[in-house]
Amino acid sequence: MGMIKGYDADTLREIVDPGECTTRLAELGDQRSLPAMLERVWLLKVLERLDEALPLSEQVVRHARMAGTRKDVLRARVLHATVQQRRGAHPAAVAELNACTEEADGQEWAALSAFAHQHRAKVHFEAGDYAAARADFTRTLFLRQQTGASDQQLESVLHAIETCDRRRTTDAVAS
Repeated sequence: MGMIKGYDADTLREIVDPGECTTRLAELGDQRSLPAMLERVWLLKVLERLDEALPLSEQVVRHARMAGTRKDVLRARVLHATVQQRRGAHPAAVAELNACTEEADGQEWAALSAFAHQHRAKVHFEAGDYAAARADFTRTLFLRQQTGASDQQLESVLHAIETCDRRRTTDAVAS
């Protein structure tokens, strides 16, 4: 998404301009295309309008199942899991992302697998499981290298791995 300005060093969450996101949300209106609906869910999520994002994300998964490809369904499920994560439902998000990573890996969809692993890593990170987060971020890095991702994408994953290492070290020293 072009609206991502960076990632918070402590939470690894997207940094966005709320005004820009609100404007884009208004532009999308009630468009019913799958890409528009996916974007609306993401915008609602980053704007922390989670009571609106959750039912819409569920609707998008149903819509993708009826009118989209298997890859569309997988993208919608990953997005739904990220909304669950933001709501603090980490076990539900991990369960959904486990299924998504397994399917993407099984179909050898490296880019979608990287996407699912990255988001599962973020759930683990937010839940305080830095070892699991690091493992998923490392897998994301490998998959992104395999698919020829940009240097910026690779650097963001390397930063996330370093953040996991710092957190693990800080937690080990504190205990």
